[in-house]
Amino acid sequence: MTDTVLKVCELAKVYATSAGDVHALRGVTLDILGGETLVLLGPSGSGKSTLLNILGGLDRATSGSARFQDLELTQASDIELTRYRRASVGFIFQFFNLVPSLTARENVALITEIARDPMRPEEALARVGLSDRLDHFPAQLSGGQQQRVAVARAIAKRPQLLLCDEPTGSLDSESGVRVLEAIADVTRDVGATTMIVSHNADIARMADRVIRFRDGRITEIERNGKKLAPREMSW
Repeated sequence: MTDTVLKVCELAKVYATSAGDVHALRGVTLDILGGETLVLLGPSGSGKSTLLNILGGLDRATSGSARFQDLELTQASDIELTRYRRASVGFIFQFFNLVPSLTARENVALITEIARDPMRPEEALARVGLSDRLDHFPAQLSGGQQQRVAVARAIAKRPQLLLCDEPTGSLDSESGVRVLEAIADVTRDVGATTMIVSHNADIARMADRVIRFRDGRITEIERNGKKLAPREMSW
């Protein structure tokens, strides 16, 4: 881990609804170091995914500051955010978002064709243990294999920031372990800063730091004295 790559200060997000304002984030402040793995824990609606979406350039804050290196995300234009997402951010979601009519190789190539210094799709898929599934369509893959294709797609651009929103939420325990192993391996190999949103407290044991949320606020930051590999964790 090196210098701070993401600096969040008094970040707030308010959604206006017919029933009144919903405060998704209430003054969140956090420094994130290059190369570290963070796990964000908390109940539904606590602000975890909202923070992830703002840091990934998918949503905009109501107030406060979120800076990635020299880019102030809260003031960036739509074009600047698009360039930021394309060059620096890899996304992994709970639902795999694969194109059903494309093979695993072709799904990953969707990213490698627009990235600046990508891996070859075959290399990215090899990193997640799918060299023998290159030409399989999503319907021919298990849920865990589909999620590993999504991991390969996310890391193929060699992202500086890897954002994972409930990456094991729709998987059984064995498939979940395999996906977390792939995330841990590529985080180390690519040197990405990784943030994982989860409801599963066991996943926290693979993190450098655990960030606990409630009601739009960070309530606790805990550093793990010893990180565990995904297969060492109780599930």
